[in-house]
Amino acid sequence: MGRKSTKEGVTPFKETFEPLSLESKTPATVVLLLNSHEEDILVKACEAIHKFAEKGDENKVCLLGLGALERLCKLIAHSNRLVRRNAFMALGIMATNGEVNNALKNLNAIPLIIQKLTPEEDGVVHEFATLCLASLSVDSTCRVEIYTNNGMPPLIKLLTSPDPDVTKNSLEIIFNLVQDYKSLQAVYELGGIPSLLELLKSDFPVIQHLALKTLQCVSTDKDTRKTLREEQGFEKLMDLLHNMHLTDLHAEALHVVANCLSDSETLQLIHNNGGLARLMDFVLTPQAPGIQSTAVKCLTRVAQSSDSRTVLHEQDVEKALVELLSVVDDNVKASACQAVAAMSFHPASKDSFRDLGGLPVVVQQLSSESSALREAATQALSSLTHSNKLNALAVYEAGGHEALIQQLCDSSARTVANSAATLCNMAEQEIIKSSILSHGGIQALVEPLKSKDSQVLINTALCVAMLACDNEARAKLQKAGGLQPLVTLLHSNNKEVLQNACFAVNVCTGDTSCALEMYRLGALEILQEVNRLTGHLASTDIITSGFYDVGKACLGQTVLTLEELSKQPVNQRRAIIVVNTATDHRETVDMPEERQPSRSESESGSKRGQITPRKKKEKDKQCDEVQEPRTEKQQSMTEDVSLQMLIKEARDSILPLKDEEEQYAALARLVSEAMGGAVAIEKLHQFQWVLHHSELRFQLKSNVIPIGLISKGIYCHRALLFKCLADCIEMSCTLVRGEYNRTWNEVVLFRENSNNQRSSQPQRYIVDLMHQPGTLLAVDTPAALQYQTI
Repeated sequence: MGRKSTKEGVTPFKETFEPLSLESKTPATVVLLLNSHEEDILVKACEAIHKFAEKGDENKVCLLGLGALERLCKLIAHSNRLVRRNAFMALGIMATNGEVNNALKNLNAIPLIIQKLTPEEDGVVHEFATLCLASLSVDSTCRVEIYTNNGMPPLIKLLTSPDPDVTKNSLEIIFNLVQDYKSLQAVYELGGIPSLLELLKSDFPVIQHLALKTLQCVSTDKDTRKTLREEQGFEKLMDLLHNMHLTDLHAEALHVVANCLSDSETLQLIHNNGGLARLMDFVLTPQAPGIQSTAVKCLTRVAQSSDSRTVLHEQDVEKALVELLSVVDDNVKASACQAVAAMSFHPASKDSFRDLGGLPVVVQQLSSESSALREAATQALSSLTHSNKLNALAVYEAGGHEALIQQLCDSSARTVANSAATLCNMAEQEIIKSSILSHGGIQALVEPLKSKDSQVLINTALCVAMLACDNEARAKLQKAGGLQPLVTLLHSNNKEVLQNACFAVNVCTGDTSCALEMYRLGALEILQEVNRLTGHLASTDIITSGFYDVGKACLGQTVLTLEELSKQPVNQRRAIIVVNTATDHRETVDMPEERQPSRSESESGSKRGQITPRKKKEKDKQCDEVQEPRTEKQQSMTEDVSLQMLIKEARDSILPLKDEEEQYAALARLVSEAMGGAVAIEKLHQFQWVLHHSELRFQLKSNVIPIGLISKGIYCHRALLFKCLADCIEMSCTLVRGEYNRTWNEVVLFRENSNNQRSSQPQRYIVDLMHQPGTLLAVDTPAALQYQTI
């Protein structure tokens, strides 16, 4: 019979072969050898695959097709160090190919690779293991896997490896990982910042560049910036910037510097230690224009906060910027103009630029052939002249208004917008306004009124309003054809464009000829439509029976009648809320005496139903006709017993109260109780009003819901009910629609001051109906703003 096998399934022999030398020129054969149980064969096969893969991507893809990748992933965990090393060499080279890399992602190799990054492992293994991870870490999913498998700690340690290839690969992986916030924080938590700073001294430019790119990412984190301060990171970066042999690193170093200076605390400390003075010296030192431009942009980034602008002002940054406006390179001057614009948000800086003679220098840049420089100059002038009459006068004396009028026909939308804004700032002074008009300023605004850029339209319309202040100016605008585009802007969906266009139209109507032409152009009808879509009901806008809310309407959108809306099938859109305050006479015939409305109530309901005389006539005619039996849907639309009961309760319980403030508070509590009670802000997401409204629509078989049926309502429903009840009992309030279902009511009160005396000035309050019902929140206070925007 046959011989017995060992547990491994291999028949034992007393004799063995002499060492056998194998040669193969076929990749498929070598890949098969990766299945061998003999370590020497595995070593040579992995080495052969490594050499074959090094020759090009075609070879790497060939090996992938032959199944080498799966076998190599197993061999990197082999017990033999030499097999493990050669397998990593082959795998690392193969992984640099895109197709191989994609296949490697699916083999769950990352945890195994990370395990081999220990100090005890061979340096060659470190090199090719990190090469593998560097290729994989480009993918976001792999980055997460590297992080979750605790890959960051060994990688941080490998930054100090004596092998530059290991350092370079580790840096590349870390740079890819810190694109995600968790890994970014891990760098400073694991003590990686000192190593990154030390690598700035490397003899290898690629390592220096990677270290700076990584520092640029991690220094966006506040805790990392604190560590950089503790490790004298800013000083080391400034040393690098002052080393003229390392100019290729300066641009990236400046980005890190800008991050270091981005918070006021760090900026102040660096300023106190003389670091800011060193930076200003670097900015003013003649060097490559690209580097100098980047250095100035660094200052612009720093100047984005108020505190930072104060520190920069103390360092006399304005003097440096004015000097830079006189250099030869246009890019440096453009960057300087942008920095001037940023610093001009600091009032004292505006004055400094004027005192240093900087404004005429900025005006000179408007004649440059560089579009970017002209745009930056108009931006600087817009900021410098904002709320500063002396600066506006200085620009005027330098002939800036004439140059700005010419910029209104520039191809750059930003240049046009900035120019219009600057002219608007300057036109506040009569002498300058007259000069602008005499140089054709208002005619030059006609073409920008036709722009498709929102900011151009906002600034241009406002500038028209500022200039068209007399009949002569308005006549010039009309003759130049400016009224047509101005009226067209009344159709804009942009709130600021529409607001400024309305302002300009209002100014132009001061001239009869302009008013008549705008009327012929349809301005009156458009304004009436705009007024209807303001999302605001004044205290004099009384809600009557038949009022319905379809939500926020857009200009030009057709609003269907209530009857048309009621015929639509139930859908997933916002429910239409209808107000029915009138009592149906046919139903009151059989009512018990105590349930029938009083004469005063009936008259009130009838009065509020009279929208126009024609409607009343039609209503009277319908009463004389024989009534057809109504469907359940029609009945639900014309009756709202719950609302009528609320109106009665409001009359009975609110009106007897003597104090006006208490009346509003009591009405707010009544509305809140009717619509689900108070809801804490943190529990608002648990308030299931959407489900409740869906159930109502299903029951009514309609998208139209009578407001009295709503027992769970949020801001928009409660505010509408409050306005309805207030109108019914002759209390005064407004209804204002905000964004995202936010709607609120405003009331005006004369409250007592600290001396218990009635204030002579009225104050506006928002009524809290949602969270602390009955609380009155003074308009524009943090509490009121929170209620409007939560």
